[in-house]
Amino acid sequence: MLGRGGRAMPWKRMAVSEQRVQFVIRATSGQETMQGLCREFGISRPTGYLWRRRYEAAGSMGGLGEQSRRPQHSPRRTGRELEEQVVALRQEYGWGAKKLQVLLAEQGQAVPVRTIHRLLERRGLIGEEATQAAAVERFERQAPNELWQMDGKGEYRVRDGTCYPLSILDDHSRYAVGLYALAAFTAEAVAGCLVETFER
Repeated sequence: MLGRGGRAMPWKRMAVSEQRVQFVIRATSGQETMQGLCREFGISRPTGYLWRRRYEAAGSMGGLGEQSRRPQHSPRRTGRELEEQVVALRQEYGWGAKKLQVLLAEQGQAVPVRTIHRLLERRGLIGEEATQAAAVERFERQAPNELWQMDGKGEYRVRDGTCYPLSILDDHSRYAVGLYALAAFTAEAVAGCLVETFER
């Protein structure tokens, strides 16, 4: 890069902040054209005018530092009301993002799992245990059929309508002793599945 008088200017070895200070001092002196200065410093004219405006607005060289590019307003940020709803459900049930998504869907709110997880993280409601890859200790019964676990897997859309999966798991062998696709997750439907599994 050539400076005044055709001399090479070692801008690459000069800190960016120092370049800006030198540029602004000369740009505000009124003795040189903006076009010539921008060409000499290897910047565009909009950048040159930006540096000068920042300096004039701040009234000091402190305004020339890098500024955050983070938008002041985020139109896609989740609304406060929905955020409070997610937090309230988390505090009431203690569930993670996937199960909270099902609850929100039942209340007419379609929210991605990732968004729910981010909200919980932002509010400090995700503990270390949620980020562990596996449990430190596995709890299990001493013998098969001593205890079964039953779990509803939420609502799933299928070709013929809606499916509510029900799983029944032996807590010793981890064997699935029952897996049912229910048309509705009701006490009567679940009881029928349990009876059928017991009899089998």
